[in-house]
Parts: sequence; C-alpha cells; structure tokens
Amino acid sequence: DDVTILNRALSGRSSSSFIREGRWKDAIEEKADYLFIQFGHNDQKDNSDGAGPFTTYKDNLRKFVSAFRDKGGIPVLVTPMERRRWDAGKPALTLADYAEAVRQVGEEQNVPVIDLHAMSLKFYGALGEKDSTKAFVIYPANAFGNDKPLKDNTHHSNYGAYELARCVVEGIKAHLPGLAKHLAPDAGTFDPAKPDAPQDVTIPLTPMETPPETPAGS
Repeated sequence: DDVTILNRALSGRSSSSFIREGRWKDAIEEKADYLFIQFGHNDQKDNSDGAGPFTTYKDNLRKFVSAFRDKGGIPVLVTPMERRRWDAGKPALTLADYAEAVRQVGEEQNVPVIDLHAMSLKFYGALGEKDSTKAFVIYPANAFGNDKPLKDNTHHSNYGAYELARCVVEGIKAHLPGLAKHLAPDAGTFDPAKPDAPQDVTIPLTPMETPPETPAGS
C-alpha cells in the first residue's frame, strides 16, 4: 500500500530517441525514490553516426544516472533481456555488448545493476529450444484473430514476461535492500534456471485489437 509504480517506458524507443522525443524530460520531472533504466534492443538498431553500445548508449545511460541522482533519487540499471536465438543447442547472444555496457556504467558510476540479460539466458536455457517458444509471442494463425502465424522472437508472452518480472524481483532482493522490504509477502523466491512450468502460469489475456498490432520497434 505504500508503493506507487509509474511506468514511463514506451515501445520502440532507443535511449537516444527517448531523449530526442522529450520523454526523458517528462520522466525525470516525476518525484521518485527509484528509477529503473533499461534500454538496448532499439539502440541496437540505431544506425546514426557513431552510435553503438560503448559510445552513444553508454553516454545516454550516464546522463540518465547523473540527472536522477541530481534529483536525490536512486538510479537502477537493468541489462536488456536476450532475444530468442539458438546456436548449437544453447541460447545465442545478440545483446551481449549492450549488457556489458550497462555493467560497465554500473561499475563506473557505482549504480546497482540488475542483470536481466544473464538471468534471461538461464531462463531460456532451462526451457530448451522448443519450449522457449512459450515465453515469446509465437502463436498459430487465428489464435488472436491473426490470419498468419505470429513468430516474434523478441517480445514476450504473458508467461515470459511474468518469469522475467520474477527475475527483476530477485535483482531487487540482491541489490536494493531498502526497496526489497516493500515487496509483497507472496513474492517468494525464484531461480531462472528452474522456471515455473508454462502450464502453471495462468494470466488472463488483455483484450487486443483484431488483428493484433505488432509492437513498435519490431
């Protein structure tokens, strides 16, 4: 009852476009104790001059950290979760440089880092190549009024999103004791290497447009 969560994220934005569109300015004006910062997937698609994980991306993360600290809040960096890619029977790396850039900024700036990238790899690996499809928006035709199969190896199903949220909770416990004390009593514990079975996680679907709209940035 004593916690308010405000989600300022928006689909399809890179760290640079989030600044350019004025969304960062809006977010930083909110009075908050903690700010969770996660970018990466769309930064990877940034083809502007000089853009990259260890250049513009790191610079933007530093700006976010500095600006929020100046307002008296605690910034928290979250590495980007992996996409669904497999190589020789193991989850493949597509965002490793962006995750490493986040870790570097965290160490340089003494900022807590929740390593969702590492935890997502454990999660996908535990499911295996076939069952990992259940964590993503991969559905047959007509599942949601879609006339073609949905094969999205970036965006997550309700099940996948829930399991990754549990990973973030574990990160809060490990790195943010002041916030962890506000977790609900039923938060429990979670090991991404031993995820919940997909059939055991039942989350009602949000009503969707027909046919469903692909998230921006996909």
